[in-house]
Amino acid sequence: MKTILITGGAGFIGSNFIPYFLKKYSKYRVINLDLLTYAGSLENLKEVESNPNYEFVLGNIDNRELVEYLFFKYDIRGVINFAAESHVDNSIKAPKVFIETNIDGTFTLLDVAKNYWIERPHRYKDEYMGCRFHHISTDEVYGTLGSNRDELFEETTPYSPNSPYSASKASSDMLVRSYQETYGLNTVITNCSNNYGKKQHDEKLIPTIIRKALANEPIPIYGDGENIRDWIYVLDHCRGVDLAYHKGRESHSYNIGGRNERTNIYIAEKICDILDTLKPKKDTSYRELITFVEDRAGHDRRYAIDATKIERELGWRAKESFESGIVKTIEWYLVKYGDKNGN
Repeated sequence: MKTILITGGAGFIGSNFIPYFLKKYSKYRVINLDLLTYAGSLENLKEVESNPNYEFVLGNIDNRELVEYLFFKYDIRGVINFAAESHVDNSIKAPKVFIETNIDGTFTLLDVAKNYWIERPHRYKDEYMGCRFHHISTDEVYGTLGSNRDELFEETTPYSPNSPYSASKASSDMLVRSYQETYGLNTVITNCSNNYGKKQHDEKLIPTIIRKALANEPIPIYGDGENIRDWIYVLDHCRGVDLAYHKGRESHSYNIGGRNERTNIYIAEKICDILDTLKPKKDTSYRELITFVEDRAGHDRRYAIDATKIERELGWRAKESFESGIVKTIEWYLVKYGDKNGN
């Protein structure tokens, strides 16, 4: 049985990936290293806490002594690095923690993995041949796109980050590349578009819209609401990570996107319309709660991913359209927020 280290597994995407991964594979033991900051919760992993192939470790990926201890104790044979500070607004207000986690933390993981698996540059120790470091990144490293719908982010698109968050993720991607090129560390990077689904933190756009609507509070939408994002259902992303980790070409990056470009105002109105059906208000629509607020500093106008490479090479396809995935998402949050609101 191989033991892999999954970092940030109590966060949104990681806590969807770990149950999926453990259910699919009996040959892996998963060590989940997570600091349990505000965005992570063990409540997200109740379904796997009794699984004999799963173990949680509380700690920081930038704690080198701890990371080295985990590699030696569990004989780590692979890393999937979900751990990251990811909220753009927070990075604008307090960028330092993004540097510490996303850059310094990734460096610590890379360097410990390199020292544990590699004998000398481009020469793996015999017993660790094939051990891989998979880094989870974002489409935000590419910057922003214009309104031309034919223009998409490709794996070869030059990096042009516009926020402290995206700059920290771009930096971590470059560190991964450098460890591949300099030391021969077996790496793969996946850059995903905006995820949505169950277990996402309250601060993110879709949970905020749902939460505010159910509480009968103003639903804040930045600027004119015409900013465009490419949305992917979180379990579709998990399947893409699984494929890239196991079958992706060494040293390559793969863009994972749902081909679901939607404006923020469309997202808000769509959620309100679904809530009007699933949990209607008396005489009014939830749409009346939509409120435009001052735009975010440096707000990228449009993201859109070309997922052709992972589709062609690895056979990945998104199973959910936005319109099918958002219904499943709202139904999950109705239970969560309905309980909170006493409904």
